[in-house]
Amino acid sequence: MARGDGIHRTSARNARMKDADIGNAQAHNEREKSSYVNQDIVSERTPYNVRFKTPTAGYKEMFEQMRSDGVISTRGLKADAEKFGELIFDVNSAYFFNHGGYDFAKQFYTDAYKAAIKIIGGEQYILSAVMHADERNRAMSDALGQDVYHYHLHVVYIPVVEKQILWSKRCKDKSLVGTVKETIQQVSMSKKWDSKPALDENGKPILSAKGKPVLKKSYSVLQDDFFRHMREAGYDDVERGERGSSEEHLTVTQFKVEKEQARLESIEGKIDKKKQVLEKYNEKIKEQKGAVASFYEIDSIGKKSISGNISMTPKDAQFLKDLAKESLASRGQIGDLKNKVETLKRDVSVWKRKYEKLQEQTKDFVAALKRAPRKVKEFIQFMLHAEPETPEQSRSRDMPRRRSRDMEL
Repeated sequence: MARGDGIHRTSARNARMKDADIGNAQAHNEREKSSYVNQDIVSERTPYNVRFKTPTAGYKEMFEQMRSDGVISTRGLKADAEKFGELIFDVNSAYFFNHGGYDFAKQFYTDAYKAAIKIIGGEQYILSAVMHADERNRAMSDALGQDVYHYHLHVVYIPVVEKQILWSKRCKDKSLVGTVKETIQQVSMSKKWDSKPALDENGKPILSAKGKPVLKKSYSVLQDDFFRHMREAGYDDVERGERGSSEEHLTVTQFKVEKEQARLESIEGKIDKKKQVLEKYNEKIKEQKGAVASFYEIDSIGKKSISGNISMTPKDAQFLKDLAKESLASRGQIGDLKNKVETLKRDVSVWKRKYEKLQEQTKDFVAALKRAPRKVKEFIQFMLHAEPETPEQSRSRDMPRRRSRDMEL
């Protein structure tokens, strides 16, 4: 749901990967290539990337080592199974820009990494965690006329669930049958991200029209968990993300309008101050009865006339000269500031039209929500419970990153 309210929303996505996918993910995350199709990756900024967990080897090699060490179990795992997962945590670029940029992003994703450990079930199952600080947000940079970077966190992990292995009926000691033989950490993407019952405000299961429990998809649970963790960490100025949002695009445009309006107000404030100073100077000049229109005339004040008389004391004359010169200089500055104001007004008008265009594109949805909120919400619930995109559909590692990010529910 696209909004132009300037609210910053969290985004958490889970990519599921097989052996064939993980190499490309590793090359992207660890910046192993010398060049990238994604032109928004600025190699000079790569040293600013922050590693919360550095891989000890390649992702595949680490997986096999953990299997050999008995940390994980691949019992019953198919050859083409999704062995690897990747959590990508994100907030729109304007959020970090407003909070100072890089240093704030480092602290935010330090806390986000702590959330990732809880969500995954332990740091021992994390292969790599890195905050990218070298991907330029092209749309926002162009809008603001300065480089703005899109800070986000990649966490590659092995999906495991705890499973108890029971003694079977073939056990010679019949007293052991049905009891726990061993507990393993089974690699299983489907069980790790199984759907959960949706609950109402009172914590009771939500039932469908047929009386069956409504299931909450894993990506919705992930969004809930990430948002809750960040709120608990003290980030009370973010809201939960929404699936299918064009929030980033709207935020960039609105942000530009607000910045231009702030600049306009600043310039107008300077003009008001200059006007006040000018009026003060004019009043003092009138009091001294020596108001003049040029520097030449100002310089002649206080000089002796033919009769040898001086119209005012040298101290007063010098004071008047200084005030008059500053007054004339202020008039020139006011003229320059007025020109800047006119230019900024035109810029604000352009960005307002762009912003209004985006609002026009979303008006049908807003109108539908006001007219039939229940039906719209039912439609959204239906879409939320549809099957998510496959990794092959949603993931293209080295293609140019879209700045208008889809945000999952």
